[in-house]
Parts: sequence; structure tokens; C-alpha cells
Amino acid sequence: MASSITSLTDEARIALDTLTGRASNLFNPTLRIGVTGLSRAGKTVFISALVHNLLHGGRLPLFEAQKSGRIARAFLEEQPDDAVPRFQYEDHIRALIGDRVWPDSTRAISELRLTVEYESASGWNRMFSRGRLSIDIVDYPGEWLLDLPLLGKTYAEFSRDVFELAAFPVRAGLSEEWRARAATVDPNADADEMTARSLAESFTAYLKAGKDDSRALSTLPPGRFLMPGDLEGSPALTFAPLPNLGDVRPRSGSLHAMMARRYEAYKSHVVKPFFREHVTRLDRQIVLVDAMQAMNAGSEAVADLERALTEILNCFRQGRGHLLTDLFSRRIDRILIAATKADHIHHESHDRLQAIVRRIADRAIARADFSGAAVDVVAMAAVRATREGTVGDGSDALPVIMGTPLAGETIDGERFDGKTETAIFPGDLPAKPDSIFQDVDSNSHPIRFVRFRPPRLERNTAGMTLSLPHIRLDRALQFLLGDQLA
Repeated sequence: MASSITSLTDEARIALDTLTGRASNLFNPTLRIGVTGLSRAGKTVFISALVHNLLHGGRLPLFEAQKSGRIARAFLEEQPDDAVPRFQYEDHIRALIGDRVWPDSTRAISELRLTVEYESASGWNRMFSRGRLSIDIVDYPGEWLLDLPLLGKTYAEFSRDVFELAAFPVRAGLSEEWRARAATVDPNADADEMTARSLAESFTAYLKAGKDDSRALSTLPPGRFLMPGDLEGSPALTFAPLPNLGDVRPRSGSLHAMMARRYEAYKSHVVKPFFREHVTRLDRQIVLVDAMQAMNAGSEAVADLERALTEILNCFRQGRGHLLTDLFSRRIDRILIAATKADHIHHESHDRLQAIVRRIADRAIARADFSGAAVDVVAMAAVRATREGTVGDGSDALPVIMGTPLAGETIDGERFDGKTETAIFPGDLPAKPDSIFQDVDSNSHPIRFVRFRPPRLERNTAGMTLSLPHIRLDRALQFLLGDQLA
């Protein structure tokens, strides 16, 4: 997939950038890790928790370099890319620990450099290595990644695919107003700015409606329509698909020609630079997945999550190269697919959550040519917001999770105030992962999903505040970094 969306000029620029980076690595070994996922999957929280636990020596028993005491220190450094916004770690940690609120979601790309000084476990490596690794963490919205397949599609193909998807039962009601408006437009009519703006606004409203928690749809490109940033109102974002275009060449000066030109501008000025300047420079990747929100929304939302994950994995340049090709082209050799918010269910269901996400990812993994890349799946919570307990005695005891639900959250008619801790029986996930793709009654969803406030940090016997609690963040770190710190 990735090789089909770049030109020879793009490849030449990628090769030059990679060669420059490899030369720099001889003096300062660096690993670039991409962190992505669709909205509300927890990207900002994951990065903040990862950095906080490494900076403050968190409890990471499955992260071998930390467990064995080989990490001398970890510290933040100035990032190498001056044109990329810095990931505001300090602000996010203040929100999590000081205010006990979740930080704002990822709205654009950002970057942070964390450097680790360590002692290698190998005597041979200790002779020839400084024992220093710079980790560049690149945070970007998964919605932007879902734009990459557009590079291989013409405007007519894009329009056809969007209309076919919009007619699916789960989307038909959401897209009805936009489709009705588009049906009244003559693509061959003269180009008109107000018509283009009206169609773009209606199309964007449909995409935004799909992101609502009750729908939890995942495949909603173009991604910048949902997160426009400084492009809001620009012609590159003022277009929409048109129906029944076929293979007809647009008449010069027509609405069809205007829309096609703006679609191509979106690809050239928005999508392609993102791929060339960021995605192709990654060494490792973690994809965060909020499977429980999709399960709460129903089987069609789960199927849409599977479709989105397939498209995301197909966009990476993954696999293992060899000495010569690695000089000119980076490849992602490890991809971790992480089911987030495992703290919203009892640990007895963690294996089931992991099995469900593996089932969702199976088709994506089968379709992508990983060529030797390692892929793993984990159920985790970068910040654990709950504790576990039981309610009742003996055989009637129920496993519960305890925490402080966010203000406004409701369950069984009870509305929470954001201050009161409560115990909740979250229910059991299905034992058979395939069942999540089957239609179920809306009142029989397997889990009771309530969002909790971040935890109040504990103190040890010496009165020192402990690092952010987590579930399997150490396993994620071991997969992403363990071999680099060996």
C-alpha cells in the first residue's frame, strides 16, 4: 500500500532524509516511535504515562531494563524537529495528577524526545556502546492516517467509495441530509463557491455525527474535516463527494472540476507531506484501540473499527529490510495493537478483551504484508483509574471495580457528580470473540461502560508520591523498547 502512494520524487526525498538520519544515529542512537489511534483511544494519556513512569522510576516489573536496575536515568531533551509542535508533557501531567482530569485529546501532530542512559546487559555491547538511547515519540491522530489510502484514489473513486459506505444501515440516517442535498446538484453545472461550501458543511456534519459515542464509527475520512486546525475554511477543505460521476472527464469550469481540483490539492498539500515527513520516518508503532466503546455502540461499530484498523495497518511501511535498503528507507519492525481502558473491566475479563482485539486485528494483519515485522496485541490501561474488589459473600460475591465516575456519567438512572467514589459491576465480556460481530439487542451489551476520573496518587511509607498506576504499560514498553536497551 505505502509504496503505491508515493512518486519517484517523494522516494528520493525520503531516501535523502533517511540517509541523513542514519548518519546522525552513528553519534546519537535514536528510535522513533509513532503513537496513533482514533479519537478517545487515549494517545495523550499513554505518552504522558510512559514518560512519567520512566522519569520517576515507576513500577514496571515486565520492563526488563527497569526491573534489573540497568537504567541509570531518563530525562527530557529538546526535540530535533523545530517545525513540529512539542508534546506538552508538563501540562498533561498537571491535568492528570494535579487536577485529576483527563488531558485534551490529540488534535494535531506533536513530538517529544526522551533520552535514556542505561547499562547494557551484554558485556560486548558495553565495550562499544555509550549506553544512551534517544526516543522520539511522535503523537498523531489516527484520523489523519486514514487519509493515506486517498493518495491511491481519484476523486471519482473517492466519491463512489464514500457514497457506498454512507448507505450502510449504521450510517444511512446520519448521511441522509447530505446525500439528499448532493442528489440535487448537477456536477456539470458551473462551479459555485456557495454550493461547494454548503455541500462541504453538510458532508462534515455527517462525519462529525459518526464520531458520537452512541455511534462510535471509525472510518470517516477525510480526517482533516474533523480536525481542520489552521486549514479551516480553506479551499483544500471545501469540497465533498459527488454522486454518480462514473468515468466522465469533468468539464472545465464545472462544479465537478472544482471539487476534483480541491480534492487533489488536499492530497498534495495535506496528506502527502504528512506521510513523507512523518510516517515514513518511524521505527516502531503503537496503535491504540478503544474496543469497548465500539462494543457498546453495537456490532456495526465493531465492524467499522475492524475496517479502520485494516486501513491503518496497510498504510505503514513495515517489515525488516537489509543493510543496504535500511540506509535509504526506514521500516517499522514492531507494531503493537493496544486495547485501552482495561481498567474499566475486572481483570478476569482482560484476557477476553485481548482476544477480542486480536480477532478485530486478525483480518488487518492477514491483509497487510508485514515481511518479518513483529506484531503483538495487549489489553492495557496507561493510567489505571480504578481498583478492584468484591461485593457480597461466598458464591454470591460479584467482582467490581471502584473509582470516581466523571461528572455527568450515568448508569441505571443514577447520575454521578464527579466527586463520589462508587463500586460498579462492569459485566463480563463474551467468551467467544466472534460474537461481537453479531447483532445484539441494544439492552444486552456485555459491559457497562462508565468513564472515571484519574486516580489520586498514593504515597509510600516515606511520604513520597508514587508514579501513575497502570495495567501492562510495562509489557508495552518491553515490546517497543526492550531490545534497544538490551
